[in-house]
Amino acid sequence: MWYAKNFPVNNPVKDDSHRRRFVVSLRKPTKALPNMAEADIAIVRIAPESSFKNKAYDALKEAILKMDIYSTPEPVMLDERALSERLGVSRTPIREAIAMLEQDGFVKTVPRRGIMVVRRTKSEIVDMIRAWAALESMAARLITTTARKKDITALRDFFKDFGKDRLPEDHVEEYSRANIAFHQALISLSESPVLVDLTNDLLLHVRGYRQLTIGRKDRTATSLPEHLGIIEALEARDTELAEKRARDHTLGLAAYVEAHGQELFT
Repeated sequence: MWYAKNFPVNNPVKDDSHRRRFVVSLRKPTKALPNMAEADIAIVRIAPESSFKNKAYDALKEAILKMDIYSTPEPVMLDERALSERLGVSRTPIREAIAMLEQDGFVKTVPRRGIMVVRRTKSEIVDMIRAWAALESMAARLITTTARKKDITALRDFFKDFGKDRLPEDHVEEYSRANIAFHQALISLSESPVLVDLTNDLLLHVRGYRQLTIGRKDRTATSLPEHLGIIEALEARDTELAEKRARDHTLGLAAYVEAHGQELFT
């Protein structure tokens, strides 16, 4: 087990005071209306710490999404006190943020153990990768119709340092980073906020398994040619081919995890 420690709007109101004055003038004198200070208004005092809840949530979610939680079979635990110190806030907004993250499925509170970052089962991961394949293929489709030529060509920069003279399998860690960045760039280049949001929830798990599998020779050997094939289809504005290649590439990962998922930690 290891612990991850690094990581009022004023609404316009119609002025009808002249109407109220006119109506009152036709009635018998009444007791003066209480001013705001005297009125019994149901306003709950805002706790100073409540404004930090969402900020703590955003910071913790971002930190979790950057973790490589599948690099070890040991569970990844979060320490509430350490998080409070790192973020510079009290434990109250941390607990509230943790509750929100637990509701979203990112963490789980384990009695007598602490806060554990949730890892998915093999079948759940396969399902997530398939969902990513669908989303990324749509991203590829959108890119062929909306992206600028220079932005598509820039995708080649991720793999400019690799080729016959510098094989990805000889530089796995470096190639793994390029691989992850490429897939995130595809989603971003679609310019679809919905696709970005949907894939963000899958990113932690899909990225983790991409990193686990990229070092396997049977995956590395096909990875670079498939990436370049996707880019070629995008550059040619061949919508159907780009969509198919992007989908097939990621479905290949799903099939690999389904077949070899149990071996990845051995």
